[in-house]
Amino acid sequence: MPEGRGLFEVAREKIRTRHLAIRTEQAYLQWMRRYVRFHGRRHPRDMGPREVEAFLTHLAVESKVAASTQNQALQTLLFLYKHVLEIELPWLENVTRASRPKRLPVVLSTAEVRGLRLMEAHRLRVKDLMIDRGEVIVRDAKGGRDRVTVLPAALVIALREHLAKLFDRFRRQRKLREPGVSLPTAFARKNPHAATEWGWQWVFPANSLCRDAYTGRPTRHHQSEKIVQRAVQTAVHKARILQPASCHTFRHCFATHLLEAGHDIRTVQDAPCPFLWLRGRALDGRKVAIRRPAYRPLFWNSYAIAEFSAIP
Repeated sequence: MPEGRGLFEVAREKIRTRHLAIRTEQAYLQWMRRYVRFHGRRHPRDMGPREVEAFLTHLAVESKVAASTQNQALQTLLFLYKHVLEIELPWLENVTRASRPKRLPVVLSTAEVRGLRLMEAHRLRVKDLMIDRGEVIVRDAKGGRDRVTVLPAALVIALREHLAKLFDRFRRQRKLREPGVSLPTAFARKNPHAATEWGWQWVFPANSLCRDAYTGRPTRHHQSEKIVQRAVQTAVHKARILQPASCHTFRHCFATHLLEAGHDIRTVQDAPCPFLWLRGRALDGRKVAIRRPAYRPLFWNSYAIAEFSAIP
């Protein structure tokens, strides 16, 4: 670690050098602070595998965190020592692991579910919608890969109306010379004018400006996912669905409904996007037609993404 620089400053730089997501950065820094506080604010360089094992065991035994939470803390500390402090930790043998309960996923019927994947839908930009071709380009999805999926025909009319309202709002913002939308960091340096171009606008923009996490400048981000999460919970309550359904429930629902429709497990596993509707893709050199479940997406309030409820 460079001399004269703070631990967290160097850690943030290492994280951003690897182009990790801003949420990953926030989570890593939060776990690093908890680790330092747990050991009486000792510097991590003065600690080693025993202190790491003690902290992770404390999380499982005393704090009783979930296995995924403990694993996130472990990945943070491995990153801290390997990439920030440049110290290789030995194999951690004496960590008490948090148990991972085996639970069946919640699956709703096709009469109860409708909607799109949460964050991928929030991050859609106008240029990613190929309405005439009936396609949606999902950018920087899991694993950092892009993919193409199908836009439901049932959404086309509502989506065109939504974009028309957005374009009117976009023109008013340009006349007022308001700041543009947030952009990928490297691309923002190469093409700063893209922030005020129509194609780069969010399909579901926030109503107010915020500070860019990297530059500190005012910008417009996409809508907060918490708005849709609360709307989903409200819809679950109104629909009198007794299962503990959430946005993540759509993942299990879509895969299960494909299997129920007669598609083999390989088709479901290789589906390019289990949360958005599929037309088909090449699999082992052959064309596999995937018929989407009979969901009926619903747009609400101008900038919402999706809602599910019992269909009367």
